[in-house]
Amino acid sequence: MKHRIVVLGAGYSGAIAAGRLAARLYRDEVSVTLVNGESDFVERVRMHELATGRDLTLRSFEDMYAGTGVELKLAQVTGVDVERKTVALDSEDLEYDTLVYALGSGWNPLGVPGVAEHAYEIASRPGALRLRERLASLSAGQTVTVVGAGLTGVEFATEIAEARPDLDVAVAVRDELGDWLSPKGRRHLRKVFDGLGITVHEHAAVASVDADHVTTDDGRSIPAAVTVWTTGFAVHPIAAASGLEVTDTGRIVVDGTMRSVSHPDVYAIGDAAYAMGSKNKPLRMSCASGQPMAWQAADSIAARLTGGKLPHAPLAYFNQCISLGRKNGLIQYVTTDDRAVNAALTGRVAAVYKELICKGAAWSVSNPTLGLPTKRRHVVRATVSAARVD
Repeated sequence: MKHRIVVLGAGYSGAIAAGRLAARLYRDEVSVTLVNGESDFVERVRMHELATGRDLTLRSFEDMYAGTGVELKLAQVTGVDVERKTVALDSEDLEYDTLVYALGSGWNPLGVPGVAEHAYEIASRPGALRLRERLASLSAGQTVTVVGAGLTGVEFATEIAEARPDLDVAVAVRDELGDWLSPKGRRHLRKVFDGLGITVHEHAAVASVDADHVTTDDGRSIPAAVTVWTTGFAVHPIAAASGLEVTDTGRIVVDGTMRSVSHPDVYAIGDAAYAMGSKNKPLRMSCASGQPMAWQAADSIAARLTGGKLPHAPLAYFNQCISLGRKNGLIQYVTTDDRAVNAALTGRVAAVYKELICKGAAWSVSNPTLGLPTKRRHVVRATVSAARVD
């Protein structure tokens, strides 16, 4: 009987893990099923581009996994039963022997009044397309207010300011703009914002959102014909409801091989996983974290099933890549635990660098072994049950 591996979610981490597992194991011994709600890959790191009018290349999963042995199921996940080892879909139930949970995250309204009713999000393709339609309807002089100035907020604000110079673009920041960057990085970010005419409201935590303005917690009113909410991400409650050990924010707690600390038949990767990186610091929700987590999980599963050596590759950061419109960028170099150092690449060269990173991320989804020689190993039956309890 084949060992059944089910991968939930085909974002960067899930798509990579499925392909990498299929490349490491023999099809007559292991089945790999990838469950996703959409038939093509969504480049989430480009949602700010989609929202501002750019058309993105569609990458069909059917073409991507042709000949690999990965079975694709187009369905929505509605629940996970870790005791019965089943996944509930909107169309059927799936049984698994090993589960890879990669359902990612969505936008996080943070319980702020008016956000769900009046704000727009770019954490998903439907959200980005909805925002795109709304932006297209705006006339010159109307204000687009971006709440939050992390990577997503900064990239969207600069993208729309460049694409639509006729609009007034503002950013509401809880603390100071770019406070996580190095001094050089902050100076460049402010220079770009000033050049694009973006108004920055600092120390402006938003307390409520209305149809035409946002209100800060100190009572300031900021005009907003459109409010774009980019204050972070939240994971789906499915994981917490399943009985898996999760954090207070619902992320699945995993060990260094991305295996659940409470249920060894379950692995979690990407935004849905709470994993430790360099210097015992939690990995942040990002593509930069999700890809190495996928490699680690896939290689760990393959090693446990085949009696191989477990991987112990360090999960560490090198830089943060930020696009600032189509012609400018910022590459902030960081320590292994993601703290900025006083070194940064800026300008046109940084924009090209970021574009190469985005293209490389999409390429790695289609080429999960990263061009390395594929070495399949046979499942050692005695290790299958041991893998569940070691």
